[in-house]
Amino acid sequence: MMLDRKALRRYRADPCAFIEECLVNPETGKAYGLLEAERAFLRLAFRRRPDGRLLYPELIYSAIKKSGKTTFAAMFVITVIVLFGERHAEAYLIANDFDQAQSRVFEVCRRIIEASPLLRREARVGADRITFPATGATITAVASDYAGAAGGHPTIVVADELWGAMSERARRLWDEFVPVPTRQTSCRLVVSHAGYEDQSELLHELYERGLKQPVVGTDLYAGDGVLMFWSHVPISPLQTEAWLADMRRSLRPAQYLRMIENRFTTTESGFATLEAWDRIVDPGLTPVLSDRSLPIYVGIDASVKHDSTAIVACATDGQRVRLVWHRIFQPSKDDPLDFEATIESTVLELKKRFNVQKVLYDPWQMQSTAQRLARAGVRMTEFPQSVGNLTIASQGLYELITGRNLTVYPDAAMRLAVSRAVALETSRGWRIAKEKQSHKIDVVVALAMAAHAASTEQLGVCAQIRANPQAAWDLVARINAQGALRRAGGGRGCCGFSDY
Repeated sequence: MMLDRKALRRYRADPCAFIEECLVNPETGKAYGLLEAERAFLRLAFRRRPDGRLLYPELIYSAIKKSGKTTFAAMFVITVIVLFGERHAEAYLIANDFDQAQSRVFEVCRRIIEASPLLRREARVGADRITFPATGATITAVASDYAGAAGGHPTIVVADELWGAMSERARRLWDEFVPVPTRQTSCRLVVSHAGYEDQSELLHELYERGLKQPVVGTDLYAGDGVLMFWSHVPISPLQTEAWLADMRRSLRPAQYLRMIENRFTTTESGFATLEAWDRIVDPGLTPVLSDRSLPIYVGIDASVKHDSTAIVACATDGQRVRLVWHRIFQPSKDDPLDFEATIESTVLELKKRFNVQKVLYDPWQMQSTAQRLARAGVRMTEFPQSVGNLTIASQGLYELITGRNLTVYPDAAMRLAVSRAVALETSRGWRIAKEKQSHKIDVVVALAMAAHAASTEQLGVCAQIRANPQAAWDLVARINAQGALRRAGGGRGCCGFSDY
């Protein structure tokens, strides 16, 4: 045994003492100090019924982001296995839909055990299992596979960030790990911040069940086999006003509510506020008509019959991206868009008037058009509008807008499209979408593609400069000699461009 009977009796009566005296923080090398919210939860979590079984087999611990929930879950698991687990106790750390491999809780358990002298002598740590040979107890990380979980006999099951459990597979995995009546200690612990009302159904059901129980402490609810802590305010001294202000600036309003105020939100929220958009509008700018020395990056969001088709050109000076020019075509069912007469002719005209570096397009609608433009000497780059690509472009555009690293000229149609664009949460992040089918946001999507091309190209140039600064200086000297920078700093334009 890791602890003698006297120590076990003392620590079972006061699990908080076990954590603060026996578990070592691997980051500091010192014993843990529990938060008051953690203490209050632990004091109730191990209460027993007259038959010796846990009074609250369903445990929910929810706090705002960066409250130490994952570490608390790891400490809780170790406490259950060491103090309350019978011989051959089984702890399972299950993944949600986004964490298919090892659980983050498992990794923290491993680090704590390896840092704590009392535990590391007794444990055998593997890739996805920790074993205590003296008692036969195990802590196992389980992927999101309900079929492989069948037949478990859990002492404790931990679900970290259950907001991400959105699939039927995740629900079945949760059902497989129901507390068993054959163990006096058998429970499930959820640690998570809030999720989405229309997708995180499992977590929302547990939340609603917990709210129906009597209030037994600050943000604590207990009754009917459930103990829930659900806080909407900071509980850690690290969550300062300065940190909250930084989160408020960095996150979209809906995500701030979900992660920082721990409140359920919908999967759709505003993409960018009009206030943020208006801050990047320069009233003195106008579309650039022609400049053969100006490298531009083009994004095309095309549709034959239903949505509008938008072509957007952007440029960059290395610090900011600038909207150079755009055009919107509106097809209809009776008058479908002629790609050759519109898109192809427009891109070829841009090639005559600018130094077109790259044109991003979705090959689903534009394969033939792209082949003809490529034969005409236009550098066409496929950018399929997959979830992954749209997520990258959408988040990039949002960061450019909120960071004021994009400059645009005034345009009422584009402003209206921005106001109608929403951020749709997906399993890989979020992307630009529209709230109503009738809304036209294609120019925003095309802008995201063009801005992505411009900023990505700039990152590549910066990497080349860092790798070979002398070659970069030689290139600048040659360009200056050719007079290509003759207008540098001139005009009323922003970011080194003139208004022409």
